[in-house]
Amino acid sequence: MSRIGKRPVDLPAGVTATISGQTIEVKGPKATHSFTASDDVTLAVEENTVTVTPRGSSKRARQQWGMSRTMVANMVTGVTDGFKKELEINGVGYRAQMQGNTLKLMLGLSHEVNFEVPAGVTVTCPKQTEIIVEGDNSQLVGQVAANIREWRKPEPYKGKGIKYKDEYIFRKEGKKK
Repeated sequence: MSRIGKRPVDLPAGVTATISGQTIEVKGPKATHSFTASDDVTLAVEENTVTVTPRGSSKRARQQWGMSRTMVANMVTGVTDGFKKELEINGVGYRAQMQGNTLKLMLGLSHEVNFEVPAGVTVTCPKQTEIIVEGDNSQLVGQVAANIREWRKPEPYKGKGIKYKDEYIFRKEGKKK
């Protein structure tokens, strides 16, 4: 029995959900999102809650149950509050700045990296060593943050690179004489 799937998703004030077939559409103050669930689950809207129930006891139905509930919960959070990932840049000479819709990264490479920000996501640099990725789609915000981090992952000896703000870098000891 899915602990995640059996919890109903509460709809806050100002958010509406409509179901047509297997597609649920969530409208809120920030955006509108839709999700098409698989045929293994049933979606239902009662009063101010959305419930997801499996249509059988097969392994696939149980997998889709928890995943569908999480997708609906992420849509509700996205249309009300939005999502945010914070990145930090560590290293001498490593910095970032926004120019229009392009994030310019200086990461110790022989060239500067130009990262085009996709639609639906806003990237800001309050300091030269901080990057904030915000948007209303959880998957897109996480993917953009991961793509930025991929340019220079933090290394374990000095901790240089791009890391998430709450990430812990396991440090290694250097060579000894």
